[in-house]
Amino acid sequence: MIYPKGIYEVLLELKKYNLPIYVMENGVADKDDHLRPSFILRYLKWVHQAIQEGVDIRSYLHWTLMDNFEWAEGISMRFGLCQTNFKTLARIPRKSAKMYKEIILANGITEEIVKKYKSELLKEIFK
Repeated sequence: MIYPKGIYEVLLELKKYNLPIYVMENGVADKDDHLRPSFILRYLKWVHQAIQEGVDIRSYLHWTLMDNFEWAEGISMRFGLCQTNFKTLARIPRKSAKMYKEIILANGITEEIVKKYKSELLKEIFK
């Protein structure tokens, strides 16, 4: 189950320790990149909310830049922002990689980014 607000709830719980937080390896396996853009936007929305409420989050790292080998699933799970062709080793940025780059350059999720990458799920999230 994908529950974006869960990251917010955990971050608020960690706030009591008064330590910097580094969010690492947050992502979704999505070979066709249909879910990943929405996943990234929804999770970053809640990470931003936690920051607004004083949680000391130093970084958010998506899991992962490239498709890779997973011990349990081999190369069948596709977590990467860039598609990896395991025969040629070519790396091809997915739509989600381009969106993530725009978020980083804007230092946030802008209305333009949401409009550009909107889907039915995003319409519900950003009402």
